[in-house]
Amino acid sequence: MNGLPPFETHQVANQPPAFEPRDLWRDDAALREAVRREGSATFEPRLAVYGALAGDELYRIGFDANRDRPRLRTHDRFGHRIDTVEFHPAYHRLMEAAKTHGVAGLSWHEPEPGAHVARAALSYLHHQADAGTSCPLTMTHAAVPVLRREPSLAAWADQAAAPLYDPRDLPLADKGGITLGMGMTEKQGGSDVRANTTTATPAGEGYRLIGHKWFFSAPMCDGFLVLAQAPGGLTCLLMPRRLPDGERNRFALMRLKDKLGDWSNASSEVEFRDALAWRVGEEGRGVATIIEMVMLTRLDCMLGSAAEMRMALAQALHHARHRRTFGKRLVDHPLMANVLADLAIESEAATTFALRVAGGGDRAPREGGEAAFARIATAVGKYWICKRTPAFVNEAQECLGGAGYVEESILPRLYRQAPLNSIWEGSGNVQCLDVLRALAREPETRVALRAELESASGRTPAFDAFATRLIAEVEGAGIGEAGARAVTERLARALQAAALLRAGSPMADVFVRQRLAPGHEWAFGSLSGNEDAGVILARALPG
Repeated sequence: MNGLPPFETHQVANQPPAFEPRDLWRDDAALREAVRREGSATFEPRLAVYGALAGDELYRIGFDANRDRPRLRTHDRFGHRIDTVEFHPAYHRLMEAAKTHGVAGLSWHEPEPGAHVARAALSYLHHQADAGTSCPLTMTHAAVPVLRREPSLAAWADQAAAPLYDPRDLPLADKGGITLGMGMTEKQGGSDVRANTTTATPAGEGYRLIGHKWFFSAPMCDGFLVLAQAPGGLTCLLMPRRLPDGERNRFALMRLKDKLGDWSNASSEVEFRDALAWRVGEEGRGVATIIEMVMLTRLDCMLGSAAEMRMALAQALHHARHRRTFGKRLVDHPLMANVLADLAIESEAATTFALRVAGGGDRAPREGGEAAFARIATAVGKYWICKRTPAFVNEAQECLGGAGYVEESILPRLYRQAPLNSIWEGSGNVQCLDVLRALAREPETRVALRAELESASGRTPAFDAFATRLIAEVEGAGIGEAGARAVTERLARALQAAALLRAGSPMADVFVRQRLAPGHEWAFGSLSGNEDAGVILARALPG
């Protein structure tokens, strides 16, 4: 009767269409508004091109890059040591697209006002298609200002910033564009890098490294910033993969890390066997030298987590608009609409705040107050946005039910990825201790926080009352270490609210009511019943 042969039991029905192609720039009102507000309007045409690319080709091949994981080949078939990592071709295409469009270098090869914000937006768009490649892209971008401090390493900085991807394993002189990795963490110390035991012994114009790194990121990069103990103390050094004469440097990749997520990217363990490296900064000033790089990579942790929220929200909302349950679309059920609206509010707050911090970093060289704001807001935002992402992605999975738990969906990949940014570049406790350190030792950060919160005052009494109490707490007698997480969370929520209020976002008032008011619920989907979910969801993702 339905035209099916007797052994066919069903027709495929009530399924959403494919998510892609989607224009990740056009669909994201909060991102577009933030880019303009933070002074990057001239870069909009470029962002529009990349948003369309990321939501179509890059989104599709991201599945291939994660399905076929990198493989380590320590030796060739003749027994020669080669220490090569092989990738699926999709990985190289993702890297090529990102490098060419400026994800790793726009800030540096076009250094004009707004370039840092535009680069942040590019990173946010790229991360939604594939998070793994964001790792070497972020490290390459963040290493440039550190290397520029050493005139002898200017060529390394210039080629890292260049909009060219060249995956060939060749020395610097034979390449036009390079990527850079990092080797900081050792198994006995972890975040306590001063406990590192790798040694750097002066030898001619460089140093010789002997030791290990428990986490050596993106081992096919052309060079790596590492920390080692030189005669003058812990020192930052640049270690090339290939020596200037073309020979392979003296290090051995021991194994690739079997990670929870981040599958498209290779991370490794390494042993340095008298490897050549060049000093970056003064001996004994390794942490101080590397801190500028760490600030930039922490910003990208915020951006990456905000991007994961955004993609998870878009997936959930796309599904709910096309799936029918109990006689109507899933999105039309009030409880589901409440969940989706709550996710949309959280996502917009994360995006708006992350771009606000990027704007502060962009203006920092010209405005001292912005430099102080970016310094502390990076740690605050890195803590809170990254902390919220795993619960957010899991809630989005629930919106799809079982379909959100199988690998045909991007959501399992996002869920595996979600905890990474809260761990990488300093876990939550490290960020909170950094906040306490800044408040105690850098009074300009307290001034910047007060100015930021007061700039949003007068719009809603609930925010004003919360901000007044928080300012008094921050400027009070001192916050103990045990209370660091609580005050950092309150700062994060207040700064998100301030960013939304200053932006005139339609989400601002509901965010203040739901995130700052006492006695609110924390599970997503617990908005008070009088919020207009339809308006919120129409803004979150065009139908």
